[in-house]
Amino acid sequence: MSRGGVKVVARNKKALHEYHIEDTYEAGIVLTGTEIKSIRQGRVNLKDSYARIDGGEVYLLNMHISPFEQGNRFNHDPTRTRKLLLHKEEINKLIGLTQQKGFTLVPLDLHLKNGFAKIQLALAKGKKLHDKRQAVAKRDADREIRRQLKQKMMR
Repeated sequence: MSRGGVKVVARNKKALHEYHIEDTYEAGIVLTGTEIKSIRQGRVNLKDSYARIDGGEVYLLNMHISPFEQGNRFNHDPTRTRKLLLHKEEINKLIGLTQQKGFTLVPLDLHLKNGFAKIQLALAKGKKLHDKRQAVAKRDADREIRRQLKQKMMR
């Protein structure tokens, strides 16, 4: 998968279902040598990961990067906490927004841009169960409308 010179390595599909996305930020990640090699092989999972602000810095927790097969003793802990690189103004803005009730930082995708691993971080608010049901019903209705239109066009 790629979009305009950027190769998307992993997506957090669950995030769009679980959260309302308010705003997005692109952040760099502090990685070790074996981690970037595993990412380039696509061996990464964002499913249960989230970001937290601690001491004026942003950290990504629970992102699983599989150990590099040829990494021997230099391999890393697959789910270690990783520091994210953002501008100070962005971090200060996020500190103010995440202190509001219900807001959290969720990774949407991990991509390679000019050889560097970047994470698309979203400021998000959790959906309630009825919101999820409405989203599924709307998606099903849209799919049915597209199917009906396609059938009419083929006649």
